[in-house]
Amino acid sequence: MAGGSGNRMSSAIPKQFLSLAGKPVLMHSIKAFHEYDPLLKIIVALPQSLFSAWETLCKEHVFELPHILANGGRMRFDSVKNALSFVSADGIVAVHDGVRPLVSQSLISRAYDHAALNGNAIPFTPVTDSVRESYGNINQPLNRINLRLIQTPQVFHSSLLLEAYALDYSDRFTDDASVIEAAGVPINLIPGEPYNIKITFPEDLAIAEALLKYSQAG
Repeated sequence: MAGGSGNRMSSAIPKQFLSLAGKPVLMHSIKAFHEYDPLLKIIVALPQSLFSAWETLCKEHVFELPHILANGGRMRFDSVKNALSFVSADGIVAVHDGVRPLVSQSLISRAYDHAALNGNAIPFTPVTDSVRESYGNINQPLNRINLRLIQTPQVFHSSLLLEAYALDYSDRFTDDASVIEAAGVPINLIPGEPYNIKITFPEDLAIAEALLKYSQAG
């Protein structure tokens, strides 16, 4: 999924096109899945208005990893649904944020393996900060022991995902797990990774750059 904008990044450049270690963030994400399995069909849901800019970036960076462009919709739900038009009912599908460029081979592999056995796999990390729930001027603490931060890739049997995305959109659909849950499918959580960060704010890009340099040095 690469349909985001640069609004929270305070950037005129869409965040998936921002430079990370010399190439656009999105290229790192695509490369991670291609390196996991070169035979994977990679589908990039991108606003159609950005197709030309993306193709230009691919030429500039000599980025030739095979992928299909799908038209990104108004909502994330629409983008995933459009991308699923390229998917058959027999297989395993990973839905990943294009702006999570540091996803590891280990996490991708564990998610695919778990989904193949159990129908779906949703990575998470535990909440370590104190959390409060706020209603206007009233707030109260929540027990963080029971809270989880959800990541991608979220991986599914394709038949489950295709059936779930036949539902009408609801504002309760914040990710793919919430969509298949609405279709009556139990969610299987697996441990995610703290370095699998999502590029949302300017400081996230700086952190990703530092983490990437650290991993390459190691």
